[in-house]
Amino acid sequence: MAQSIGIDERLFADLTKYCNESDNLEDDLRRAELLGFGGRAVKVAPGAIIRVRDKSTIGSNIFIGLYSYLNGPITVEDDVLIGPHCALTAGHHKFDPATGCFSARTDADYDNSIVIGRGTWLAAGVTVTAGVKVGRANLVCANAVLTRDTPDYAIMAGVPARQIGRIDPRTGAYHWFSEEERA
Repeated sequence: MAQSIGIDERLFADLTKYCNESDNLEDDLRRAELLGFGGRAVKVAPGAIIRVRDKSTIGSNIFIGLYSYLNGPITVEDDVLIGPHCALTAGHHKFDPATGCFSARTDADYDNSIVIGRGTWLAAGVTVTAGVKVGRANLVCANAVLTRDTPDYAIMAGVPARQIGRIDPRTGAYHWFSEEERA
């Protein structure tokens, strides 16, 4: 198998191990550097796939977790944590009634860009769909699916995600909404 892509078995084994097992600060920084995000304290964990058109749209002091996937026109502002297995997919496919299928490419008539606001934490398994703008310093709880824009300092959870609390920007305290406030 390794010979088919032009590298020997030993190098293939070393690369596979590096890409899947080397979860430490030094290797996370090196991975970011090799991907074109060096010099900005960006850290990329093993297995993460980052397919952004413009590398400058990824800010400074960013962590992109294990096996996360970023694809398309995405802006990640400074000081963002993206947990493991997150999916940020800035694509929108249009259904064609004539063929009965969805288009293979993103619909150009739609703003599919994603923005992750400064200081935000996307916990494990979060999905951010095309066109969503996440406010500043959001906490997005594990496995939430963001389908709409969020305000600054929001705590978001669920599928689809809804605001369940807020963060006090002065103290950092979490304020949880009552059932009535969540509606």
